[in-house]
Amino acid sequence: MIVALVQIPLDGPKRADAEVIAQSLASTKIFHGVKGLRRKYYLNSEAGGGGIYEFATREDALAWFNDGWADWMEGRFGVRPTLTLFDNPVVLDNEKGEVRVEGAPVPPPWEAAEG
Repeated sequence: MIVALVQIPLDGPKRADAEVIAQSLASTKIFHGVKGLRRKYYLNSEAGGGGIYEFATREDALAWFNDGWADWMEGRFGVRPTLTLFDNPVVLDNEKGEVRVEGAPVPPPWEAAEG
């Protein structure tokens, strides 16, 4: 799995939640059909906005974050975003109480420590 961190530096105070929610909900029309995109987390802070994207594969991520992507984003937000791709081999999901390695569930280490 690949996790992408996109940061959009914006001047000024943190954007209002209502504005971010409206813009984010509208953009789901763009992202719901992106091949291999499992999840997108929309971000908002005093430093700007951005997103955390979870892709099935590096190939899927690179297909989305192609050569024209940064230009497209700059056209939308007026600033050039930064992009960092991370390999994500291990996931702890506290809501499900599970650990996954390379996408497959493994016995949670805390259960071995309790037993």
